[in-house]
Amino acid sequence: MKEQNEEKNLEVSGVIAKTEQFVEKNKKTITIAVCAVVLVALAIWAYVGLYAHPRQQRAAEDMFAAEQWFGEGDFEKALNGNDQFMGFNDIIDQYRSTKSGNLAKYYAAICQLNLGNYTEAIDLLKSYKGNDTFTGAEALMLIGDCYAESDNAKEAVSYYEKAASKSDNFIVSPVALWKAGMMQLKLGNKDAAVKNFQKIKDNYPESPEYGEADKYLSYAENM
Repeated sequence: MKEQNEEKNLEVSGVIAKTEQFVEKNKKTITIAVCAVVLVALAIWAYVGLYAHPRQQRAAEDMFAAEQWFGEGDFEKALNGNDQFMGFNDIIDQYRSTKSGNLAKYYAAICQLNLGNYTEAIDLLKSYKGNDTFTGAEALMLIGDCYAESDNAKEAVSYYEKAASKSDNFIVSPVALWKAGMMQLKLGNKDAAVKNFQKIKDNYPESPEYGEADKYLSYAENM
């Protein structure tokens, strides 16, 4: 046992000696590497603390008026602002890299949709980064709405079904499935319509769309 301990101690001593030799030999390289890591960490801290966070705060403050107009249904003013306050278009241009700048795209798209500017709304929604499952799915559904309003039922169905499958969301998914089913009926795709209505019946029995899905399911099956 004593001999084994001595052997282990010798091995450990050897490893320590080799480590010390390596450090001594590469002292300059290690020092440069450590300094580089520290500098990167300081740069990240400075960017977040001194630039990104204050900029995000300013963006949120500047977007307040546009959000108020949006809530009142004044979509034109919400988009373009006035002499005193910014609209969503200004927020997008000035605060592009912030969370508020990204959210402004979502608001602006809904404004454009309500104003009948479907191409502009689609472009905004496709560039919007919906990190949470709700707005991400709803953005896809809104793209479907734009295509539906533009009489492009095929593309509308595609985006409605993408929205429904993005997440199992009891608010967005049944609505998207309902819209997809109705577009499929418009296209004359009975089996596809039945499939979407049946998904509502199977998975979302408490949704407002359940009763209508049941009615149109029977209609589609007897087409």
